[in-house]
Amino acid sequence: MRIRSLLMLALLAVGTSPLRADQAAVLSASDESSIRDLESRSWVAWQNHDAAFFEGFLSPDHVEIHGYGIVGKAAVVKGVGDGGCVVRRYSLGPFSLTPVATDSVLVTYRAEQDTSCGTGKVPSPVWATSLYVKRAGKWVNVLYQRTPVT
Repeated sequence: MRIRSLLMLALLAVGTSPLRADQAAVLSASDESSIRDLESRSWVAWQNHDAAFFEGFLSPDHVEIHGYGIVGKAAVVKGVGDGGCVVRRYSLGPFSLTPVATDSVLVTYRAEQDTSCGTGKVPSPVWATSLYVKRAGKWVNVLYQRTPVT
């Protein structure tokens, strides 16, 4: 319930264009391709400690939800760039894209990774959720959340 509430608050905070009950959001092939590419590139950037990618990829109001807490963009960018995590390998399940408004898309998938941060292992596998919003003609990530698979 808490995750659903956070997702709804995120959608309200990003100023999406709501749909009427009888409307269905449609995602263009170009936008779908862009979002799939961004999500895939975010994992490459995570593995390569590419903080510059995340600086442009994440919205200023970005939120991440993990087992250890909720963090914003600055903490994510710093964490990616500081090299404290080692991503040895990862694999991503098929992405499911769900338009939730005219300018917002929810991406869900299964991810597996062999990653250590400090002395701890990052949970794997997980169900991952990313929320993208189109702002000023550019798709940005406003929310990332992961839940360990049980």
